[in-house]
Amino acid sequence: MSGMAVAGPRARRGASSDRRRLPGPEYVTRVTFDAPLPFVFRWCTDYGPSDPALANDRFVRRVIERRRRRVVFEDLEPLDPGWSWARYVVTLVPPDRWHMDSIGTHRHVVGDYSLSPIAEGRTRFELRYRREPGLLEFHKVTKTVRDPEDLRTWLHFKRGLEKEFRASRRDRTARASRS
Repeated sequence: MSGMAVAGPRARRGASSDRRRLPGPEYVTRVTFDAPLPFVFRWCTDYGPSDPALANDRFVRRVIERRRRRVVFEDLEPLDPGWSWARYVVTLVPPDRWHMDSIGTHRHVVGDYSLSPIAEGRTRFELRYRREPGLLEFHKVTKTVRDPEDLRTWLHFKRGLEKEFRASRRDRTARASRS
């Protein structure tokens, strides 16, 4: 894909063919959340400016558009020297999938996210994506470096998600006991 793409009908079915067209390795991140699938889907697709803090990162996120089945946002991250900018177009496929196309100064990414319910109200998360150089000089990061970085980021998200889920359960319990 070159230029900014708007995810079309293929994205609604899980655009793995878009992902396979990009060169290089496929990156896969898997995490299990101690929360039910509907909560995980809502949480993971509720993009906002507080996301960098959850990821223990320093980028700035700005949501450009939010619709029922589509979210567009931009991230800006300070680098030495300069900045890294990326725009993401996310196609939501409730209740358990979403597709992402991103173009930016340093990389282009196409990815598919999926959720699966597992025992005891838990949810298995999987992200599969491929990358290619962006608009400017590209600093290649190897798969052996990228995979652990991705996992670390998602483990930060896991802590935030599970903390919010536990808080929501306490709130529901407190409201029910007052009734």
